[in-house]
Amino acid sequence: MSKNRKKSSETKAHPSRRAFVKSAMLGAGATAALGTTGVGVGAQETNGEGITIPPEFAAAKKASLPAVDFPMIGAQVFARACHEEGVKALFCCPGNYDIVHAIADTGIPTFGGRHEGSMCHAADAFCRATGEVAATSGTEGPGFTNMICAIATANAARSPILVLASNKTVFAEDSEQGIQDSYQQPTTEGLRKYGKRMITPERVWEYAGYAFRQLKSGVPKPVHLDFPAEIARARFDDASELEYFFENSKYRTETKPHPDPMAIEAAAQMLASAERPMIVSSNGVFYSRAWGALRELAEKAQIPVVESGATKGQFPADHELSACAAPGALRSADVVLLVGQYCMPTLGEFAFGPDTRYIRIDPSAEDIGRNLPIDLGIVSCEKAALEALTAAMPRQRRTEWVGEVAAARKAFETENEQYYQTGLGYTDAVHPAVIGKELADFLYAGDLPRDRTTIMQGGYGIARYTRRYLRAYRPGQIINGAYQYGAIGPDVGYAVGVAAAVRDGVGPQAGYEGHPVVAITGDAGFGFTGMEVETLSKHRLPVVIIVYNNNAWGTWSGQVNNEIGLPVHLFQENVRYDKMAEALGGYGEYVTTPGDFTPALERAYNVARDESRPAVINVQARKEFWLRSQPPGFLGKVEPGVMSYYH
Repeated sequence: MSKNRKKSSETKAHPSRRAFVKSAMLGAGATAALGTTGVGVGAQETNGEGITIPPEFAAAKKASLPAVDFPMIGAQVFARACHEEGVKALFCCPGNYDIVHAIADTGIPTFGGRHEGSMCHAADAFCRATGEVAATSGTEGPGFTNMICAIATANAARSPILVLASNKTVFAEDSEQGIQDSYQQPTTEGLRKYGKRMITPERVWEYAGYAFRQLKSGVPKPVHLDFPAEIARARFDDASELEYFFENSKYRTETKPHPDPMAIEAAAQMLASAERPMIVSSNGVFYSRAWGALRELAEKAQIPVVESGATKGQFPADHELSACAAPGALRSADVVLLVGQYCMPTLGEFAFGPDTRYIRIDPSAEDIGRNLPIDLGIVSCEKAALEALTAAMPRQRRTEWVGEVAAARKAFETENEQYYQTGLGYTDAVHPAVIGKELADFLYAGDLPRDRTTIMQGGYGIARYTRRYLRAYRPGQIINGAYQYGAIGPDVGYAVGVAAAVRDGVGPQAGYEGHPVVAITGDAGFGFTGMEVETLSKHRLPVVIIVYNNNAWGTWSGQVNNEIGLPVHLFQENVRYDKMAEALGGYGEYVTTPGDFTPALERAYNVARDESRPAVINVQARKEFWLRSQPPGFLGKVEPGVMSYYH
């Protein structure tokens, strides 16, 4: 049963939150809510010592940073390059100590977690939330192997993560000295933009330049460097002992490619003559900070915008031209402008019609025409191309087309409301439509500013509902989990990276510092990265984690010729993930009926905000909700946008 049952039973499915919001100002009562150990009172044990944050954390905040200057070892030289290039965060586990410690000593915020894979996911999510470079580290052999899935996920999402891994020694190569003697580079082949095992100490600064040139130019992807001990521990008395020791303006440029004027003219003609044009805004708009230019073009030419990709919010969901919640209108588009769609879908994956014509803006000429035939390709920085198109386009009115999009939005919201009302009919467990609708109401329909809360959308089945209801009103407000590469269970790891970005106000998260992050996952996913609740707790990162607990993998009902579903896909029923959160220093809520969800969400939000620690809401569902015999059943599309599930 849910906690504080008497209190929650007094609140209906649509409670007035005026009293809650009145007390929801950031920081209200934070000191009073904390115990003497620095952890919320609710987490204290009744017999014995409560969970405490080691005093070293407070001491480290007060300590001054060491001077980083010659003489330096190789690790310090590389760390200095990371600092000068503006790496915004490092996520790591034990291992690769020379590199990790050297980077932390430069003042780059460093977060230590429980698992290298989770920390790599955290770096990925940090990039998706900020558009900035984040680093992640693992030790050679087992630690690095733990990161492979996360590297592949970041590669699919086009995240500029810097993967740093130790490597035993060049001297010991091929000798099998211990289990950690391995050559890593082939392992990430195809999962990165650039990789190098460094073997010449004098070139460590030069190769840092290679890495950042790849990370900060063109289409972003992971970069993987591994450091044998001879590199990390080499000593340099002065700069003359380093090759190519120049500041970064000498080894890379900030200039961006601009579009061919003839291509812009052709694109303007195609868009101006179209009856139902549409813009698809994806990752490249976010990384090029082109959301202002996108809006100017859309408003001048009256072209609706739908978003795709790993990050959403470049175009506000409440704009009359937003088509993110208008799936019924997409098939009518006759000309589609793809902007920053780095991961191109194949034929049939887009929701557009078969006769649609496409214009694609991309920094990489080599990728234009891949997977999907393109009628016009424009090689350019996304921002520069959008600005040029705005200048070339006539001011237009498309009253009929904009009206069709509005009607499609209304129809979609009507369908969502029907799903919600159907979900309320199940009283013995919480339907995913209830979670999606009431979470959206909590975030957007009360007195909380609707652009405040950054959301990490994860899970497999639950995402097919929550993504229908949740909206983004500013850049970086929603970070999507699954994107082309269906990693299992990264969601709590993602939450670490998103919460770190919000806490420090990095990139578009500036102005939202300290506000709780909402993360959504399933019971299967929580089993992979749930231990990172402890990481969130010790780093004082406020996250409300909603666990959709349906006692099963999402594949439970998908067995051919098996009406029951194979039991190997089932879990124990009613597992208490909330208790696990409490044991790791977080706050827990267990919700078993629809009417209890919103009150539990309010309490969890209060704890996350006032005590700056994670809260886990374990929402009890049941596996049968995925059956068509219990409508609405398992939805076939993960979100209302233009892409297939993995996009």
